[in-house]
Amino acid sequence: MFKGKEAILLDMNSTFMFGEDRFREAEDYSEYYRSIGGGLPNDIVNRIINRAYDYLAVKYPSEDYRHSFPSLQTAIEESSEMSIPSMEKGKIIQTFAYHEHGYIPQSYVQALIALKKRFKLALVIDIWAPKQMWVDTFERLGIWSLFSAYSFSSDHGMVKPSPKPFEMVVNKLGLPKEKCLVVGDSVRRDLGGSLKASIDCVLVGGEESDLSVGEFRTLLEFQENVSSSIS
Repeated sequence: MFKGKEAILLDMNSTFMFGEDRFREAEDYSEYYRSIGGGLPNDIVNRIINRAYDYLAVKYPSEDYRHSFPSLQTAIEESSEMSIPSMEKGKIIQTFAYHEHGYIPQSYVQALIALKKRFKLALVIDIWAPKQMWVDTFERLGIWSLFSAYSFSSDHGMVKPSPKPFEMVVNKLGLPKEKCLVVGDSVRRDLGGSLKASIDCVLVGGEESDLSVGEFRTLLEFQENVSSSIS
């Protein structure tokens, strides 16, 4: 499984970040929005975010949008029934990012640091909001420097299971595909995209497939297996 591998391309959500995507009809987005100085009424903010989320959620699985997924700003503008001042729109985008963002347990921080001792690390991440809040978290936790290359879908509009984000990251690493390994939790997005890109994939988090080269309950278990195999 690890023989000849020099780089790991990591998914993020439910792979090493958890508690993400806190979107539901009853969610009160206005609480965070108010904390950053937002000025629109609470019910309007909640409605704008729910509509933007629904706008994107319908398109996310569709092959029609795999290489042209709309930006969050487009989603807000297209789904809202009102004209939103640019300053308030920025705060709504920041609020959306806060609810899309999760947390990284310290044990997973240590696992990433341990994996870096053996492999080059890279990221292939689907997010709908701009990436800055995630980059800030990675920097705060001291892990941003671990990654030699990255793809955030909100930068370019290509979403998994498109093979293009995987291929883009491999090209940035300057390695042949056979020396790379994808690690993620989704059969459809991570395994599906890696297969189209002709890159081996390990599944973590409980999903299973005969097409993966390995399956582990968690990234922690995967990292422990790596450490034991080279000790």
